[in-house]
Amino acid sequence: MGGGDSEFQADRTRSSADDAAIWRRFRGLAGEDARIGALQRLKLSGPVPKAFVHHLPDLIPADTWRGEALMRDVWRIGMERLTLERGQPPWTGPLPSRHFADRLHRFDWLSDLVSQGAAGQERAAGFVDSWIESFGTFNGFAWRAEPTASRLWNWMRCSNVLFAEGCPPERMECLMRQLRYLSEILDQTTNPRTRWMGSCLMVARSVCLDGAHRLDEALARLDGECTAQILPDGGHVSRSPARLLNSLLNLLALQEVLHKAGHIVPDYFDKWIARMGAMLAFFQTEDGALNPFNDGDEARPEVVAAALDRLAAPPRRFTFAPKSGFQKLQKGSLRLVLDCGEAPPPPFGDYAHAGALGFELSDGPARLVTSCGYSAEVNVDWQAAVRRTGAHSTLVLAGRDSSNFVTNEETRLLAAMGPEGISAKRLEESDEIWLDAQHGGYKAACGLLHRRRLFMSGDGSRLTGEDSLVRPISQPPSDDNKFINFEIRFHLHPTVTAMMGRDAIRLICDNGSVWRFKTSHEGTRLERTVYLARGNVERPEQIVMAGYADPNSDGSEPPNCIRWAFLKEKVA
Repeated sequence: MGGGDSEFQADRTRSSADDAAIWRRFRGLAGEDARIGALQRLKLSGPVPKAFVHHLPDLIPADTWRGEALMRDVWRIGMERLTLERGQPPWTGPLPSRHFADRLHRFDWLSDLVSQGAAGQERAAGFVDSWIESFGTFNGFAWRAEPTASRLWNWMRCSNVLFAEGCPPERMECLMRQLRYLSEILDQTTNPRTRWMGSCLMVARSVCLDGAHRLDEALARLDGECTAQILPDGGHVSRSPARLLNSLLNLLALQEVLHKAGHIVPDYFDKWIARMGAMLAFFQTEDGALNPFNDGDEARPEVVAAALDRLAAPPRRFTFAPKSGFQKLQKGSLRLVLDCGEAPPPPFGDYAHAGALGFELSDGPARLVTSCGYSAEVNVDWQAAVRRTGAHSTLVLAGRDSSNFVTNEETRLLAAMGPEGISAKRLEESDEIWLDAQHGGYKAACGLLHRRRLFMSGDGSRLTGEDSLVRPISQPPSDDNKFINFEIRFHLHPTVTAMMGRDAIRLICDNGSVWRFKTSHEGTRLERTVYLARGNVERPEQIVMAGYADPNSDGSEPPNCIRWAFLKEKVA
């Protein structure tokens, strides 16, 4: 649907006005309707190719579950669901929210529908034609820059079906109209996602549709975006594993179509693809999916495999990514990844999380400790809520976030900044690993540093931790002796069953392995939490250790020093 309030149907608990207010608050400038002048409209017309010269490869394995649901006319995005009449396009009636409409207009679901054989391909083409009839000339909500870029890439991924010989000419006309529009606005946008996808699309357009016209210019633009958005160690500047995966798949698709078209592939493709592949392997868990740091979800294991399997050589393995700010401990089947990096600089911090010193812990394919995760499918207010420090497996002091959230005036979104003084030191000795990390995110407000020490045994059967709140030697004693409340949270994955015992919390994983969480800290309890990283709002449990810290402590003893351990039970 478009952007007017009346075109969106509120859910049972949210009015249309509430939905509009939430959308404005959490999407900022990117959520506002696009505007187009008379001169721009004239520039959207032009010659239309008769057919694709080359087709952009679709490297992403289909989500057959979603494809089958769409064939049953069930449209599910996050917690919102529509069940329609047979073959009814979803935008022909009221929609649950702006978020739901935004996801529809991106067409991320298109290739899943195409995968459902001839009937799915026919329905997919019909939906594209319906969209063109309703929105193809221009629509302020649907033609916003970011969803337009996503939609164009998804249409081009399915070009062998949508733009085959004999397709309606209106499809190619609308595709070219949108490509010209995106090309016109690309230099004016500061949105990193739009700039990345737009740069990829300019290369795809040149190779697939324009006979390599202006290909060198498009490749130079993409080279610049790679330098701006990919860190030297291969991580994405957003510090999001899922965004790294998507960017890598974009480059792999372009590399393949350039090869097939007989063009020279610039050297920067091999350089960045190798580095990004290594970083993706760093974040891949034993179940084949990803750690959901920052605005990243778990991702489907088959999609991660599709990217890694296309690398020219096996990815380089490492345990510390200094530019991306992550440390990995791994012994036996036990694996931990610690977030020990600052939030990215503007404009890349608009979706970053305040999760300093939070970690992901897994035992083989079984995930144990995680964060509240993230999903682009779940509504925007949930996406904003899980950016807070309390949504991560780390310490929260005085109810504050470890990073500051500051309004980015260009985007009107809250960008994460800091924390200051975040660092991690690593020691490996006698087949055992120690990590000593800290940050000063609470120093200005509370005068205390958060220090986290982690020890992993050589056989991977024990993780021992110590969280302490330390007043720096360089800081004078506090005049206010009032103790400060803190909480240490360990968010458990939805596949874990937690049982509170007399001297430990028993954690039963879905693969049958059993762990015990032990601590001498008295204020330890189980609470409900949320988990978004599988595309829905799930309600697992979390371990919470609450207490009060002395503002003048050196952190060596309780209450400012809390020790804990995860211990694996031996199989009888």
